[in-house]
Amino acid sequence: MPYERIEVTPVSPVIGAEIAGVDLSQPLGNQVFQEIHDALMAHQVIFFRDQELTWDQQKAFGRLFGDLHIHPAAPAPEGHPEIFEVHADENSHRIVGPDWHSDVSCDEAPPMGSVLHLHEVPEPGGDTLFASMYAAYDALSDEMKTFLGGLSAWHESEKVHRAVFEHRSDQLRDGADTYPKALQPIIRTHPVTGRKGIYVNTAFTTRIEGLNRNESDAILDMLYAHIDTPEFHCRFHWQKNSVAFWDNRCTQHQALWDYYPQTRSGSRVTICGDKVV
Repeated sequence: MPYERIEVTPVSPVIGAEIAGVDLSQPLGNQVFQEIHDALMAHQVIFFRDQELTWDQQKAFGRLFGDLHIHPAAPAPEGHPEIFEVHADENSHRIVGPDWHSDVSCDEAPPMGSVLHLHEVPEPGGDTLFASMYAAYDALSDEMKTFLGGLSAWHESEKVHRAVFEHRSDQLRDGADTYPKALQPIIRTHPVTGRKGIYVNTAFTTRIEGLNRNESDAILDMLYAHIDTPEFHCRFHWQKNSVAFWDNRCTQHQALWDYYPQTRSGSRVTICGDKVV
């Protein structure tokens, strides 16, 4: 794919690319926006280095791709409900996202994508792994693709968010004690590329509709082990002021907590998506 205004360097044969020649703090022309969009569609997750961003600049970049999503459970900085703060240090008891997941897949219309900017990073450590759900789907047998194509699974917020954020029930986006949950197809079709990918994850998925518990657990465990195949992955090493922009519709990611007691800190904006098909 030719690019005129940006430089795109794949980081693995399957998923991920670094983008150079762009300052995300500045307004983007139509050509640059289209090339960034095309790179995201082609590589599923894209990375930028040396980006100094304010929250407002980060939100402005995210809004180029759609309305910004409000997290159902995470507290937000005053005046910035769209900002999801990511922080871990020597006082942390847990981190956000240590298991394979797609962001907020428990929403009826889950996010299209997420833009994470880290301004303080450990050295070494704190990498993020990304997995291609296209590659995971393509590697399934034809018989398994057919079987899974007729199934849906429940994704539930409370499974993760009650313990992680330790908030009062009246601080939730949708009302007191209202944790979103949604029945999503196990195989989803990307609305832009038309490619199919697996859409279950260890963080939010709880059970497969219509199967008994033993059957559901066995199939989900098989899919989780399959998604963990290294050949489907890339690994991003963060540097100060790096940005990762991933497509939640066809990827999963996992944050590594191998840097305690060092600090890893930044902010994320998430872009609204559509109902899963």
